[in-house]
Parts: sequence; structure tokens; C-alpha cells
Amino acid sequence: MAAPLPSRCGFFVQKKNRFCKMVPGKGRSFCGEHATMEEGVGGSRRITCPLDPKHTVAQQNLEKHLKKCNSREKPRPVYYVENINAGRVDRDQELPEVSLAERSRADLESLVEKLKAAAEGLQQDVEDRTLSHPVLQEELSDPRNGGSAHKHLKQQASLLGHLQELGLLSRGRCFVEFGAGRGKLSHWIHRALQNPEGQGVAMETSQDLQLLLVERCSTRFKVDGKHQGSADPFERLQVDIQHLDLSKVPVLREKALPLVGVGKHLCGAATDLALRCLLDTAGTRPGTQPLPKRLRGPELNSGTGPVLGLAVALCCHHRCEWRHYVGQQFFLQRGLGPAEFSAFCRMSSWATCGPPANHSGAANHSGAASHSGAANHSGAANHSGAANQSGAANHSGAASHSGAANHSGAANHSGAANQSGAASHSGAANQSGAANQSGAASHSGAASHSGAANQSGAAEGREEAEQLAALSRFWSAAEREHLGRLCKLLIDSGRRDFLRTRGFSSRLIGYIDAEVTLENVLLTALPSS
Repeated sequence: MAAPLPSRCGFFVQKKNRFCKMVPGKGRSFCGEHATMEEGVGGSRRITCPLDPKHTVAQQNLEKHLKKCNSREKPRPVYYVENINAGRVDRDQELPEVSLAERSRADLESLVEKLKAAAEGLQQDVEDRTLSHPVLQEELSDPRNGGSAHKHLKQQASLLGHLQELGLLSRGRCFVEFGAGRGKLSHWIHRALQNPEGQGVAMETSQDLQLLLVERCSTRFKVDGKHQGSADPFERLQVDIQHLDLSKVPVLREKALPLVGVGKHLCGAATDLALRCLLDTAGTRPGTQPLPKRLRGPELNSGTGPVLGLAVALCCHHRCEWRHYVGQQFFLQRGLGPAEFSAFCRMSSWATCGPPANHSGAANHSGAASHSGAANHSGAANHSGAANQSGAANHSGAASHSGAANHSGAANHSGAANQSGAASHSGAANQSGAANQSGAASHSGAASHSGAANQSGAAEGREEAEQLAALSRFWSAAEREHLGRLCKLLIDSGRRDFLRTRGFSSRLIGYIDAEVTLENVLLTALPSS
């Protein structure tokens, strides 16, 4: 074993197969993170924090630390009501998870038949309607914005365009952004309403506006921090949507503004939690002046204003859960239950995971092989099955990668290669942006991985690749994509049925081109006339 670097921590990190590179304190052998390894050195012994084992604390300061540790249990806000939006628990319907690879061909064909039967009569063609908004035109034309930023700006512009077309983008209401993250969508809503087209300054100052951002995690580089001191207040609630009771949020009870729900890529079950939160815990406070009839939503007997509508970009159907799903009755009416729902959620990833690497037995590309304009192979690439696993990729020499192909020193994909131009949400491809690159991998005889190889998601990626390889014997890539779209449509139709029971009419719209994102479906809803 090599010795640690000079003036560096002496702790050997097994996972990375190297010594820690942090700088220790003067006269010490270990950094603060690994100070528990050091005994008998001046000062107090460091121990692992009992609230969070990820950090340490001096033993003599433990009592003081526990009072201010960020991992301590904090007082719960008044609007926290445990599992208020989670849905009911039915122990009899809790089934073990079964992967698609564990199912027989007969089981899979039976599921497909059930899927096609349940999807009969549903509107299967989602209208493609990409809109924009003038407030983002300057940013969209700014060459300093890279490809990733430009992609998100296009989606935000289209979301604002649809809000405007629905008549929801105006002042005098509260926009609730679920899964807000950094709060970019609320930022652009605020910018769009600072000087609404066709409205004078009096309109802007006479009516109120509130932007409520809901996010369960602490997020860095929050955009709403730039609006501190603004006349139009931003408020952030750090709470899981599962436990949020909107009727108890003080600012909503105080202002009783009508509500508009928004969200950009609200992942999996979070969409169902948000729908239940918005429509079951929000409504009209008694004694408030009624809205005009055309804006009046269903009155739901709680302490907030009415719900005027919503626009939520959907995402990650494979992460939905039966307990949280709002369309359970829709499924049950079609003779489907939690077992079929779980299988359809898994199959929904076929719509976005893309085709596996060339299934024509062994495809030999001389010179250069291009995968959807991504990977460029020098020499010859031999692909068999799904995703070049365990030495399946040969790059003019011998570059053997377990679970991922490292192409010409550029793309290091952990898991299986995602060939569709977008990252697969089902663990098929673990990619940061487009490809996870560890500097530049050198191919000299065998592939050299600098530092530690990116192993996160590798096992899931291999499993997904094996599933795709097995399923390719039953259905082609195009057929699997179609079946994945049907699964998404069926799940979203259950959500539309839930909205109908709450007095709303809804639509599914392709709000952005699939080249920007494969998760390009927007769910909109307005009160039924």
C-alpha cells in the first residue's frame, strides 16, 4: 500500500482505493472528518455525532453541539400534518416488488393484453403545442447560456405560455410551485407579472401576488433569495408535499388569494401528492368575497382561496406508488389493481430509456461508429446484447469495461448506455448532463480509470440492460416505446379522472419538443364550466 501524500490525511478510503486528500490540522495525522481515528493527541477526542454519523464532534462539546446540529429534530411548522396527502394504507394490497426480468413471457404478454384493453377508448394522441413567452426571449437568445440552461429556459418559456393561454398568468393570486428546487419557474412567473402586457401600473399595484415555493430539501443557489425585499413576496416552505396542509399555511389564510398550482418535472408520486394537497387541503375561507363566476373553482371548505387551475409537467412515472396514486378508482374500475399498477410503472420507463446498443448480434463498425450522434469509436466496436458489458467493447487494443462502454476517452457511462439523447430515469444510464466524464480516460492497451470509477447505479444499470436484452426477444425497441407510452397515458388518465371527480376538466399536452426532453407532457386543469 502506497504511503499518504505529504501533509495529507493518513486515512485510507477503501471505497476509493486511495488515501484521503484532505489537509489535517497542525501536528495531526488525520483531517477533521477522520479525526476519530486519532487517539492520544492533544485536545478532546472526536466522536461520531449521534444524530448524523456523517460528521464528528469533539467529545467535550457534544452537549452543546446537539442543541445546534443541523440534523436535530426541529419543531414542526403549523402546516405540517403527517401523511395528510399520502393516501390510505391498505395492508391487503401491499405486494412484493417483482422486476420485469423475473416475469415469464406469458406474464408479460398477459400484462400487455390488460394494458391494451384498459387503454381502449382513451385519447392516445397527445396534442403537441410548444409555446413561449416574451419575458424569456432575451435569455433564450443569450449565447452565454449553455445547452443545459437553454433546455430549461425553453421548457419554462412554454410553461409560462400555457399558463397565459389558460388565463392563469395574472396577478391577484398565489402561485404554488410544487417541487420548486431553486425556484426558477416562480422567478419567471414573477418577471412576467412585473409588467403584464396591456395592464397599467395601477393594475400592478392594486392587486396582490404571492409566490409559494414547496421543496422538501435544502437547496443551494435559490433564485428566490434574489427577490428579498420585493413588493411581491416569495415564501419557501421546506416540507414534504406528503405532509403539507395548505389550509394551515399562515400567509394563505391571511390573504385568502385564489391558488394556481404549477410544477416543472414533478417526479413520480410527487404529482399525486401535489394534486391531493392542492385539491383536498385548499379551498375557500368562509367570509371571503366570492370571485367572478368564470374564475370560481370548486369550493372545498377550508381556510384558503379557491383553486383556479394547475399546470404540471409530468415526469418519472416509474417512481409512482400505489398508496399515493390518486387514480386508484380508475384502475379498479378497469379490473386492475396494485400488482398491475406496479408492473405498468416499471414498463413506463420503456418510453424514455431509448433503444439498447445495436441488437444485430455483433455489429462491427470500421473506422467510427456513431450512437445517436454521441459515442465515436475508433477501431472496431463489437456490441452483443444490450450495453457492452464485461469486456464486450473492444477499442483498438482491449478496453474492457464492466457495465459501461468508455468511448474514445470521453463518455464514461455507469450502467447501460442511454442512446436516446436523454438520461433514463429508471437507472439505465447514470449520466451527469450527457456523459459522466472523469477528465479524459486514456486508452493504451486497456482502459485506465483515473481516481475512482463512477460506480453509482452500475448494478441497476446492468440489471436494466439485461432486462432490455431479454425483452428485445419479445418486442422491438419501437414496440416497447409504444407500450411505455401507453403505460404513462393510463397512469395520467387516472389522474385526469381524479381531477374530474373534483370538478375540474383537464388535458394532456406535449408542451415541448421531445428533442429537448423525453418527459414532455404537461397536465393542465381548469374548473369545469
